Amino acid sequence: MEIISEIKRLKAEKNALILAHNYQDISILEVADFTGDSLQLSIRAREVETGIIVFCGVRFMAETAAVLNPRAKVLLPVADAGCPMADMITAEELRVLKSKYPGAVVVCYVNSTLEVKAESDICCTSSNAVRVIRSIPPDQQIIFVPDQNLGSWAALQTGREMIIHSGYCVVHQWGFTLGDVKRMRDKYPEHKLIAHPECTNAILQNADEVMSTSGMMAYAQDQDKLIFATEVGLIDYLNHLHPGKSLVALSHRAICKNMKKTHLKDVLSALQQERHHVKPEAGIAAKALCCLERMLAL
Repeated sequence: MEIISEIKRLKAEKNALILAHNYQDISILEVADFTGDSLQLSIRAREVETGIIVFCGVRFMAETAAVLNPRAKVLLPVADAGCPMADMITAEELRVLKSKYPGAVVVCYVNSTLEVKAESDICCTSSNAVRVIRSIPPDQQIIFVPDQNLGSWAALQTGREMIIHSGYCVVHQWGFTLGDVKRMRDKYPEHKLIAHPECTNAILQNADEVMSTSGMMAYAQDQDKLIFATEVGLIDYLNHLHPGKSLVALSHRAICKNMKKTHLKDVLSALQQERHHVKPEAGIAAKALCCLERMLAL
């Protein structure tokens, strides 16, 4: 409680705002001013008028916030909170891929570095990937990076053929098996299975619904008896918000270690010392901003 009290005092003193991704620990989500998925937090970051943004998530999210709101000092509480998927493709590798398909439109998942966004035409999140793909003229080739699972799912929803990179989220790729699906279906026969599109095709084919984390949050408001195939932090938070419902995780192996690196003491230290300031290089930031703004314009 002393840490929380001091966080609140420093927020007021320094005109600071805390943004937190849905996969964060409940204690972080409870002190945050805004919570949400990547798209929701990107919109918030762009709109807020504040001197400091403390971004409780992983590095690509803080980088995105810094590009969208250059007026604010964006702080990442834990410097090495990264995203393995974002590291699965570099800007140089994307340039090589683009050279093989000249004229192709490059769609990059928000789970990517700023350098990759700078080499891309338009960004997307799991919330709007289908809308972004549908916005591209049907006669144009599409390169989708880096998530093979989201890319394949979006291609199926839109009927588009795409050149899809082989990256993946380690949590959604390896966190679930068909054995988990059978076990939980048998244990909870009246529950619906809701899966994140970063899951493998085998899991998505066996799901009742496929949606982003923000979609899951909204769906759980009006539904009971749900099984979720996503990072366990979201299910913990949903149970915190809806204690009378039956909301269960498909697998408790699905833990993002990077998301769990941030603790209240790190948020406090970030505010006290204004440390881990995320400062994108100007040229890269300008190119990445074009990519992000095209998404937000939709």
